[in-house]
Amino acid sequence: MKDRQGKDSGGGRGRRMLPGLLLLACLPAFSQVYKWTDAQGTVHYTDTPPPAQRASQLKPQAAPAAGQGNALPYELMRAVKASPVTLYTTTQSACPGCEQGRLLLRARGIPFTEKTVDSDEDKEQLRRLAGTLELPLLVVGGRKVAGFQDAAWQEALTSAAYPRSAQLPRGYQYAAPESAASGAAAAVPAPPARAKNAAPADEAAAQAAEQQPRRPAAKQPANDTPPGFQF
Repeated sequence: MKDRQGKDSGGGRGRRMLPGLLLLACLPAFSQVYKWTDAQGTVHYTDTPPPAQRASQLKPQAAPAAGQGNALPYELMRAVKASPVTLYTTTQSACPGCEQGRLLLRARGIPFTEKTVDSDEDKEQLRRLAGTLELPLLVVGGRKVAGFQDAAWQEALTSAAYPRSAQLPRGYQYAAPESAASGAAAAVPAPPARAKNAAPADEAAAQAAEQQPRRPAAKQPANDTPPGFQF
C-alpha cells in the first residue's frame, strides 16, 4: 500500500516482512560442535564458538529427510553390537568434562547410552562398576576410561572399531539420559515353591519307578558281534 507520495506505508512493509519471518521460524536449528586446543595443548569440545587459535568446526548431524531410514551402517552397527558405549555423567553439580565428553561422542557420531549419577544408589552402582566415583566415565565394551581425556577416549573408540568420522543416518535420535541405578540389578527369578516335606523331583521320579511292576528281562539273542560295536 502506498501513500500519495508513492512511499510504502507501515502496514504494507509489515506484510512484506511476514513471509521472511515465517521462513526463519521454520528453519531447523542444528547444534554445532567446535573442537579447539588452548595454549596449554588441551583439547576442548564446545557448542559455542571457541577462540580463534587452532579451532575447527565439526560437521553437525544433518536434518531428518523425508522417508529416510534410521538403520545404522554395517561398520557402525558391528561396533555397537561388539562394544556398546555408555557415558556416565551427573546433573547434581557442574561437570565440564561431562559436557565435553558428550559433545565428543556426538561429533564423532557414536551411538551411546547416557546414565546419570545423582542418587546414592547411582553412586553405589558406579562404585561397583568402576571402583571410583570419578566422572565422566566412558565405558566402551569392557573398557573403562575415567575422566575426560580426548586422546584416551578417541583411542578406546578406535580400538573398538568405531568409524573415525560420523556415519549416523539422518534423523538419528539419541535416547534421553537415565539413572545409573535403573535396571542395574535385574530381578533373579526365585525357584518354584515346593510343598513341605515334598521329595525333590529326581527322588519322586525314583520312587515312582520303584512302584511300577517289574517286568521280566527279555531274553537277548546270541550275538557274536565283537565288543565296541553298536547297531
